[in-house]
Amino acid sequence: MPASALSEPEVDLNLALEHGLTEEEYGWVLEKLGRTPTFVELGIYSVMWSEHCSYKNSIAVLKTLPREGGSLLVGAGEENAGLVDIGDGLAVAFKIESHNHPSAVEPYQGAATGVGGIQRDIFTMGARPICSLNSLRFGSISNPRVRYLLDGVVRGIGDYGNSFGVPTVAGEVYFDPSYEGNPLVNAMSVGVVKVGETASAIATGTGNPVFIVGSATGRDGIHGATFASEEISEASEAKRPSVQVGDPFTEKLLLEATLEAIKSGAVVGIQDMGAAGLTCSSCEMSEKGESGMVIHVDRVPMRESGMTPYEVMLSESQERMLVVVAKGREDEIRAIFDKWDLHAVEIGHVTGDGRVKIFWHGELVADVPAEHLVLGGGAPVYYRETKRPAYLDAVSQLDESALPTVDETNAGDYLKQLLASPNIASKRWIFRQYDRNVRTNTVVGPGPSDAAVVRIKGTNRGLAVKTDCNGRYVYLNPRKGGQIAVAEAARNVACAGGTPMAITNCLNFGNPYKPEVYWVFKEAVGGMGDACRHLETPVTGGNVSFYNENPQAAVFPTPTIGMLGLVDDVERDTTTADFKRAGDVVVLLTPAGWTHADSVGGSEYLATVHGRIAGDAPHLDLAEEAAVHAAVLKLIRAGLVRSAHDVSDGGLAAALAESAIFGQKGCSIDLGATGLRADAVLFGEAQSRIVLSVSPEKLDAIRSTLDGDVVAVTEIGKIGGESVDITLDGTRVISEPLATLTDLHANAIERMLGASGAAGVPEQ
Repeated sequence: MPASALSEPEVDLNLALEHGLTEEEYGWVLEKLGRTPTFVELGIYSVMWSEHCSYKNSIAVLKTLPREGGSLLVGAGEENAGLVDIGDGLAVAFKIESHNHPSAVEPYQGAATGVGGIQRDIFTMGARPICSLNSLRFGSISNPRVRYLLDGVVRGIGDYGNSFGVPTVAGEVYFDPSYEGNPLVNAMSVGVVKVGETASAIATGTGNPVFIVGSATGRDGIHGATFASEEISEASEAKRPSVQVGDPFTEKLLLEATLEAIKSGAVVGIQDMGAAGLTCSSCEMSEKGESGMVIHVDRVPMRESGMTPYEVMLSESQERMLVVVAKGREDEIRAIFDKWDLHAVEIGHVTGDGRVKIFWHGELVADVPAEHLVLGGGAPVYYRETKRPAYLDAVSQLDESALPTVDETNAGDYLKQLLASPNIASKRWIFRQYDRNVRTNTVVGPGPSDAAVVRIKGTNRGLAVKTDCNGRYVYLNPRKGGQIAVAEAARNVACAGGTPMAITNCLNFGNPYKPEVYWVFKEAVGGMGDACRHLETPVTGGNVSFYNENPQAAVFPTPTIGMLGLVDDVERDTTTADFKRAGDVVVLLTPAGWTHADSVGGSEYLATVHGRIAGDAPHLDLAEEAAVHAAVLKLIRAGLVRSAHDVSDGGLAAALAESAIFGQKGCSIDLGATGLRADAVLFGEAQSRIVLSVSPEKLDAIRSTLDGDVVAVTEIGKIGGESVDITLDGTRVISEPLATLTDLHANAIERMLGASGAAGVPEQ
């Protein structure tokens, strides 16, 4: 390549190391190119071979997950998002991704652009987004820095999502010191499209023009992908320019213009400019189409003066797409985007040589083979060293007999302490900042349900959606914790009336170069795979976020699951967790012969009341779990269930109290003589249990419906009164006024934040 007339740094090993490449990787670049790369080429390789774009340390493990089966139309890694056939000529596109590092240094924009980016992944598929979800993790809520991060993240999600006009219908929030300094911000979007009307992220057809559409390009977000591929440190604050700036109003225009352009038939291929911006979209689309591109970056609309080709190629400015247009239909595309007051500029064309060539005012500044740069192509693939962490031997040591006895003198106080803990208390301070009803599809939003339910307009069906993961379980037992993350997300969807269909995932872990971290990662992914195969919920794709560490330690390993379920009839099947009618019977649905409420290991009770994170993750048997899902769905579809709520954080006592609080109806519960420890029966978190409320006259029908199933339905009490009363082994161990429990649960977080939260019934 001829010497460049541009004033650029001299490329050498030291500059490559500054860009995040290793010495070995820089050697591979020299070998693949057969020469020293230009400065622009170095930038291209550095972002495309970053962990965030190449998945170089995770792809080998991810390929062990089940990625086919069921109603899957598009699986993991094939397109911008996964696609599932839901019948009647419709499909659902859905995906979850992280924006952890940007949110750690600029919480408002970091979270806002995370929401914007995941929406673009959905509508570049040709699907219209119908709902959003999120999964958030923060350090101790008593820490002022954490409160600043929480406030910024929640406002960023709310402001972007509300302005964009897609409801935020569900999510989860956990607080733990392990996330101190490195919050997790995972955003999920779900959209609907007609089968056969989707678009692909592909470049084909030699001579077809390439357009950049949407917003102008600035310097925000340059090297954002590289920033996301390193640990958070004190120097991270200086990398605020690596955080993108979003504009939800422009995104709304881009949504409408993009869907119109795809519907016109003039679009050959389209891809969002997310991580690595124009570099990623041009290289990935070319490689997928076994083609190449010529790009004239000086033609890209820029909003800042003096930008260089390096900056334009690596900018992660938001609300932009790369579009391959059918030759001869350029004016149609220009007219569509002009109507929506957006840029649509032809910047190049598709070639057949497999290379991406970048020109700047006629000068060739980069010439790289697309195949060498992308996931699944020539990007590095590593098999990292693994080592079982020594900490597991220490934390597994839990002598439960040494814990204080739980009885009538303290059980009520422990329940109140749990309901007021930030991980169990109502998150209404958060979700009331989100518009959860825009577009009028929301059947059940945040609040009294294990999963959200969104109507599919024009049909009587709906989608049940949920995000879920308990990082504490994965920390204590990575494989079982990975299994539980999938199982509980599926159980939540089943409790809402939906059949679990498929998952997307966001895998949040520490530094993969640390053998202990990588061992945990492999085990957790293995556990996810176990559960997905048992529950027949294939993986449609997602995101890996490594390097989630602060100067002290890594975060809890947090493989967040986004679960999609199909509700056959939203009027008949939609089920919530709130007790609804005095006189109804409360029953506990479990596997047949179930006797596993015998431990508080890994529980919120152990962490909150006793300040310990120890023992094993709770009991889980995947065959039992699948049987419970099938049983609860059978009962719901037969019209035999008024409410359903799974037993999870806080155990059975917390689940019963939550259903009473949600419905503002007390209950009298008698758990009989169990012969087990009271703390484990009340507060243990063994899986595969669901609290149901049913009409007394339907008990016989329930038993006959489940006759022959490997499950048990145990009558444990009745709904009514103004308190939550629980009797165990003949002694009433808990008797607490419903009003007191409601106030604690509803207002705990507002009180912790010093906000003015009104006492009363949680928003529903």
